[in-house]
Amino acid sequence: MRYAAFNLAVGIALVASVFIVVGPAAADPYMWCAQFNISGGTNCGFVTYEQCRAAISGMGGICTPNPFYTGPDQAPARRGTH
Repeated sequence: MRYAAFNLAVGIALVASVFIVVGPAAADPYMWCAQFNISGGTNCGFVTYEQCRAAISGMGGICTPNPFYTGPDQAPARRGTH
């Protein structure tokens, strides 16, 4: 009985520690995804459309907007009018 109670306490502590260690999700800074024809794989690690196009060049595929893109953390600075 003591062994079962100890295992239960350890299990609860492990589950609780997972919630403490895992923080909020980070923003996804990559705007473009490459979908490759040959392998059928997807790589959403491109900041610019040109980077994505270079990755699929010669292999075939398409570049699509990343559905998980959250945009920059801050809005760009506005320029004043003079």
